[in-house]
Amino acid sequence: MITRRNLLLGASVLAIVAAAGGNMLDAQPAAAQTVAAADLLVPPSLGDRILGKDDAPVTIVEYASMTCPHCAAFHETAYPELKKRYIETGKVRFIFREFPLDPLAAGASMLARCADKDKFYPLIETLFQQQRQWAVEKPIPKLLALAKQAGMSEQTFNACLSDQKMLDAMQEEQKRATDKFGVNSTPTVFINGKKVVGGTSIEELAKIIDPLLTKS
Repeated sequence: MITRRNLLLGASVLAIVAAAGGNMLDAQPAAAQTVAAADLLVPPSLGDRILGKDDAPVTIVEYASMTCPHCAAFHETAYPELKKRYIETGKVRFIFREFPLDPLAAGASMLARCADKDKFYPLIETLFQQQRQWAVEKPIPKLLALAKQAGMSEQTFNACLSDQKMLDAMQEEQKRATDKFGVNSTPTVFINGKKVVGGTSIEELAKIIDPLLTKS
């Protein structure tokens, strides 16, 4: 169980993991799988943060850990083009869900949740872009600076990281993702229920998305 105490104290452990090249659980190979879209689209107790049109023919759900270097690479390379080509044109609805693989990842995810709804995705993108700056032995000052850029006060920052109820809800969703959808590594992406594991290029995504658009 991740708690407020090890959320902060666990950062030194994360530094060791990061120095070794990232999270030990992330980007492990897994068999292709399709899950029922209706089950997948049941929102977690915290609700979903959604980008794109509600009636888009394709829905992408991503499970990611904020300290996962493969997730950061996906958001640096494939995601911008995915957003430009598919999300902003109304072809794809995109849902980001938290799958924290360590205490610091959980803390970063909580901060994004505590930001105003319209700042959720911008903060997620900033956290991934600057992952190497805050995923360090003493992450709090850098995370606080990023939170303040998103309009959060230090008081709100501290209250957010102390929110055990939010942390518990994230862990409940993580367990559901593992038990029901077979998520055991990050990033894991579902495209209309089809499971795609690991850092995926925009070309690979397009091969799955484009045929779905012709059917709609």
